[in-house]
Amino acid sequence: MSEIPFTIDQLRILLAIATEGSFKRAADSLYVSQPAVSLQVQNLEKQLNVPLFDRGGRKAQLTEAGKLLLLYGEKIIGLCQETCSAIEDLQSLRGGTLIVGASQTTGTYLLPRMIGLFREKYPKVGVQLQVHSTRRTSWGVANGQVDLAIIGGEVPPELQETLTIIPYAEDELALILPPKHSLAQETTIPKEALYELNFITLDSQSTIRKVIDQVLSRYDIDTKRLKIEMELNSIEAIKNAVQSGLGAAFVSVTAIAKELEMHILASPGIEGVQIKRMLSVIISTHRYRSKAAEAFMEEILPLFTNQPENLKFDQFYPEPRDFGTITSDLGDPEDLGEIESSI
Repeated sequence: MSEIPFTIDQLRILLAIATEGSFKRAADSLYVSQPAVSLQVQNLEKQLNVPLFDRGGRKAQLTEAGKLLLLYGEKIIGLCQETCSAIEDLQSLRGGTLIVGASQTTGTYLLPRMIGLFREKYPKVGVQLQVHSTRRTSWGVANGQVDLAIIGGEVPPELQETLTIIPYAEDELALILPPKHSLAQETTIPKEALYELNFITLDSQSTIRKVIDQVLSRYDIDTKRLKIEMELNSIEAIKNAVQSGLGAAFVSVTAIAKELEMHILASPGIEGVQIKRMLSVIISTHRYRSKAAEAFMEEILPLFTNQPENLKFDQFYPEPRDFGTITSDLGDPEDLGEIESSI
């Protein structure tokens, strides 16, 4: 059979006849005429080329073929009802999955709080958090593998037109020192004092390292004179190294709130210097956006931003005619298996 030889309505009629025991009562239960029911059964038998009812008795008796079709028909109708319920749950946020992407700092220190609030409001929506480099996260959003993401680096140039990039929040990067360091109790230190510190950083290709170097250079600080003691691959490792007295570092203020409160790290200001970067929300320009993604964007993201004027998300929602514009994965030309140490 090249085509399915029955319709959902025909299966519903078959189930009604089997349940009610007669064509007339089945027609009454479905609010249609008895001739309409008889015609549908005749068409169904013709399409299947097999009798479904033994018409010799007063009661509608199913043939073996009719019983077989009834068995599968009940399963098909059940799956149809289950599908409708699942779609309704998605629309009312009683089910479904939300996949959020993030670069390292936002994924470690900011997104868990956001996801916690979202789960309180919508406990039946599953949430996955994927923490990767800015580049890999951007490709995930572009390919539809991630619903939305918060990143601290720049989107790859080849994805600039594929993704919508929304400025989200300013993230301040602070100098941290061991609590016993001679400068730890100072409110601010002169720029020149940076040249006397031993720094612990991420590798030179990381996004945050590039941001720090660019900002310091704008304040006439020669980054080549800064002494790099060691390079580590995570913010937690850097914080632990500083706490142990191995050097100084620049990290996001969102990553050190607990340590400052417990006085296990110190964070003096630098005279006349502020190191900030812009975090961005990225979403696909054309792909369908689930109700869960829209709820996260509209109800959770505004609670954590210092740029609320940018978050008019409805202007970024794709029109229905654009759904499916991207029909196949874009594919990162580089190996996505390599997780960069970017932030």
